[in-house]
Amino acid sequence: MSDVRVAVVGTGYLGRFHAQKYAGLAGARLVGVCDVVEAAGRRVAAETHTQYYADHRELLGQVDAVVIAASTAAHFELARYFLEHGVHVFVEKPMARTSREAARLSKLAETKRLKLQVGHIERFNPAFLSARAGLDGIRFIECHRLASFKGRGTDVDVVLDLMIHDLDVILALVESEPVSVSAVGIAVLTDSVDVANARIEFASGAIANVTASRASTKPQRKFRVWQDSRYVSIDFGDGIVQRVTSHRSEKADESPLEEETWSLEKGDALLAEAEAFIAAIRNDTPCLVSGRDAEAALALAELIMADINRRRARAP
Repeated sequence: MSDVRVAVVGTGYLGRFHAQKYAGLAGARLVGVCDVVEAAGRRVAAETHTQYYADHRELLGQVDAVVIAASTAAHFELARYFLEHGVHVFVEKPMARTSREAARLSKLAETKRLKLQVGHIERFNPAFLSARAGLDGIRFIECHRLASFKGRGTDVDVVLDLMIHDLDVILALVESEPVSVSAVGIAVLTDSVDVANARIEFASGAIANVTASRASTKPQRKFRVWQDSRYVSIDFGDGIVQRVTSHRSEKADESPLEEETWSLEKGDALLAEAEAFIAAIRNDTPCLVSGRDAEAALALAELIMADINRRRARAP
């Protein structure tokens, strides 16, 4: 099969990195970048030695696939346009503004037999991949995703900006429907929610306690999982995994806990994500993070924001 012709739509912070990855990716050929801001688009086009397009519609006939890294508000219309015209789509998270929009995109991709992958990048984090084996029968999850305020991503609240990464990972691990949500959110630096906490109970009996902040002085991306006889801690940022397993011992001086800790190279999750998208197209295999996966994460995020908004409306 010939190289997959790819264009990146949106050349902001993430779009620029996507263009760099696809410019050197085996099995793909970056044929252009597109941005309504001409200076930004031309700068990235020059960096990656490709063509600049001012209008995404000019890409039809030139591409087999697109990477959409525009603002969240533009995701749905851009993704729908390309899917309707037979183009495979990778779209950054959040996939759309609502789970209803996400469902429409997923159905369209399925009807057209096209690939639709979503940028939930933590699924490609080496620390997560290393720790995932054996993470079943989960009883409790606690995660903290804290970041300093950067200004970008503030077109959405912190639940869609940061927490949704962990919601996607939780849903992938628990594989159960949420049955109740209790959440609180606070506006600190914007008019939207900048700090949020949610307690989620699943039909399986598992419970997750999730905290996200974009108003922190110290970054943190930690994910902790408890099973009946095991505890696993994953540091997404530093690539450190700790596994503590209980065992029975007849020796009084022997600890009933066995601890393993290992560190991994941070790797290049964005590159791995791009490679997976191209492989899904070339081999006609399912995307590792599908539109339906992203739809489920959005639906859970909406339940969390609904409870946050209910509490905010009652506040004096």
